[in-house]
Amino acid sequence: MNKPKSPLPRRAMLLAGGAALVAGGLAFLYPVRNRQFNSVDITGADYARDFSLPDTTGRLRSLKDFRGRVLAVFFGFTQCPDVCPTTLTEMGRVKQLLGSDGHKLQVIFITVDTQRDTSQVLEAYMRNFDPQHLALVPGEQQLAEVTKEFKIYYKKVEGKTPTTYSMDHSAVTYIFDPRGRARLYARYGLKPEELASDMRILLNEA
Repeated sequence: MNKPKSPLPRRAMLLAGGAALVAGGLAFLYPVRNRQFNSVDITGADYARDFSLPDTTGRLRSLKDFRGRVLAVFFGFTQCPDVCPTTLTEMGRVKQLLGSDGHKLQVIFITVDTQRDTSQVLEAYMRNFDPQHLALVPGEQQLAEVTKEFKIYYKKVEGKTPTTYSMDHSAVTYIFDPRGRARLYARYGLKPEELASDMRILLNEA
């Protein structure tokens, strides 16, 4: 697929900047326990505790399905012009950097566009990145609940026609350790090498 445009549109930069401010607040609430991490350490957080959402086959998925692996959870939508394809592409690079442990990384993409992102659309979209990346397809009520649990912002931005709208959303990734605990809050813009380093620490702990 085409390489995402650079620099990022102003809205994407604002969301990424907002994520950085939120992450700064998280760092204040949950002091960094391991300064080797490049991401914000949120060990012990009372949010991002679990989800129960259908994948593109209709199977309900939750954290217990991925025990033994590092889990990277990201919210977005298939018509996102920059942040989402960049993040998914970079997660593929992180998997490569993990080498023989690459299979222990599971990437989860949760759509915030319940109208356009059907199971079929998401399956086709994910094939552009890595066949092991998994997309989840919440209904509107499920989306409201899971974004509240994960402290994710999203908002529909009307376009020129009813089908050309966009979606504003938080540009962050939650990283869970192999025991299924939320451990890290990764701001958009971290390099794949930095993310891979963080994930190696979590894998070595296990």
